[in-house]
Amino acid sequence: MSEIAAGPRIALIHAVYVAMAPVEAAFSQRWPQAQRVNLVDDALPADLERDGQLTDTMRRRIRRLAEHAIDAGAEGVLFTCSAFGEAIGEAASVLPVPVLKPNEAMFEAALAAGQRIGMLATFAAAVVPMEAEFLAMARARGVEAALEVVCIPEALAAAKAGDLATHDRLHVEAAPRLAHCDAVMLAHFSNSRCCDAVQSVLPCPVLSAPDAAINVLRERLRLP
Repeated sequence: MSEIAAGPRIALIHAVYVAMAPVEAAFSQRWPQAQRVNLVDDALPADLERDGQLTDTMRRRIRRLAEHAIDAGAEGVLFTCSAFGEAIGEAASVLPVPVLKPNEAMFEAALAAGQRIGMLATFAAAVVPMEAEFLAMARARGVEAALEVVCIPEALAAAKAGDLATHDRLHVEAAPRLAHCDAVMLAHFSNSRCCDAVQSVLPCPVLSAPDAAINVLRERLRLP
């Protein structure tokens, strides 16, 4: 217990409950000393689908969630919902501790793997902002990358209903559509649990967000 307590306090901010177990598993494996604190605003996805875009109200909510975590002693903040990257980036630019978007580290790894990148997503409202974020990163690095997305919303519905076997099976069935890519990303923390299963049916590397995000967070906190 003392070894775990010695680590920094890291706030994990979620918009869906199904993202919690995969990121907890990643921390347990890669950084067990971190003291994890979980915050959830599970109305965010429905509000985004209703409004069709990131609103000023949502941007304020994202910033206030991070501020609340920092006020409670967080030394780093990791958001786990991929649909709110732009708002998270805005918050990160003005807050005093590292605040990470869910997928920036995974995007870096994908761009290093090649130019034809695939992505398996389950939350349709996240796809457009993720595409924009990925392609903006590619342009900033002078990389001519193309992103092909396969969205399987029925997999997210299955996960929310507690049917993780169907969630995973749908990913495995959809994955071969991206077999021609140089790398395939799993768009959300919630579907990172499928990484090994998807990798078993693809010849290219399969990338998930939690492991990459933990590595970057440790780097920004200057920890080994």
